[in-house]
Amino acid sequence: MQNIRCTLARRWRPLLLLFAAALLLLTLALMLSPPAAASEARASYSTVLLTQNGQSRLPGQVFLIDGVTYVPFRAFCELQGGHSVTWDPAARIASVKTSGGVSIHAAADGALYLQYGERYFYTVTPVRIVNDRVYIPIRPIAKCFGLDVSWNSTTRSVALQRSGGSPRADAGVYNSDELYWLARIIQAEAGAEPLKGKIAVGNVILNRVRSPQFPSTIYGVIFDRKYGVQFSPTANGAIYNTPEREAVIAARICLEGYSLSDEILYFYNPAIASSHWIAANRPYAFRIGRHVFYK
Repeated sequence: MQNIRCTLARRWRPLLLLFAAALLLLTLALMLSPPAAASEARASYSTVLLTQNGQSRLPGQVFLIDGVTYVPFRAFCELQGGHSVTWDPAARIASVKTSGGVSIHAAADGALYLQYGERYFYTVTPVRIVNDRVYIPIRPIAKCFGLDVSWNSTTRSVALQRSGGSPRADAGVYNSDELYWLARIIQAEAGAEPLKGKIAVGNVILNRVRSPQFPSTIYGVIFDRKYGVQFSPTANGAIYNTPEREAVIAARICLEGYSLSDEILYFYNPAIASSHWIAANRPYAFRIGRHVFYK
């Protein structure tokens, strides 16, 4: 009996060792998989048809991911005449130059914007890594090349149509005084908030500018004291602090016309507020980070 057991052990030992090795390799692979890969696995993927000038483009490379059409950054830019495509592995930034010499940068670290020269276009959903390639929502990247985007839900297709030449890429598209003050109020009020929270604060300022209830300029809205101090940074001096980069980006995105809501006119941080008049008197809209926004 002892001999039989030894014989069986010798026969099964190689298989057991092979199984153990395979299990170890699988464990290591799971441990070393980047978080982005795990995140992508949970996303909902399907391919869609992309057409330009009536012809199919980038077949099998365009995806609908959680309801948003994504295109491969390099292939799409090259299709539009872009060149000198580069990838910075340390910063995880893909870059390209348009035929007009304008640099486009897409940060593949979950960033929610695309840099086009000195301008910033909000992507709404993050830049992604799919199959080891940088993928970006189609609308902001199409805007860089002067393309209009239309979606056909019946055929599950996206059509591109050239709307004119490439848009301006210089900072002159922004009014310097508006950018100066909008970036400062965003920094002072939402410097510790995520980009989306910064944009929402900028939206409040611009919504007030458009409302007949408030002054008609960004500066006027920020320093409005008709019914008392509207924004505490104007009283404590924080409004004069130099804004950080993301606050400036948020300001530029707001000045590009992107809005989370055209109705929000108020916000406050209930944890530190000395008055809760806003919550008691204005309709609730949503919350981002520590700020609650109201209409």
